[in-house]
Amino acid sequence: MISFTVRMKFRPEDRQRVAEVLTALVAASRQEPGCITYVAHTVEGEPDTVLIYEQYRDEQALEMHRGSKHFQAGVVAGLYQLMLDRQVENLCPVL
Repeated sequence: MISFTVRMKFRPEDRQRVAEVLTALVAASRQEPGCITYVAHTVEGEPDTVLIYEQYRDEQALEMHRGSKHFQAGVVAGLYQLMLDRQVENLCPVL
């Protein structure tokens, strides 16, 4: 299983657009057969910081996600154009 978080920072004036993109992205991503978990959060006290927690069955499922129309439209053409900063943390299971 592949698990990671993506933390992104946006401008306050983009908050509504980011929420719209994330709503569509979450709904579509959760329908992917290899997606186990896809949850978007804002950080308490930092409404312009978004943290997405993602889990995929395997590398092939992750690549299918990244190649999907909703990823290309919502992330590449959407969020990547609006974000000020982006950090990815790859996670390893404890057990």
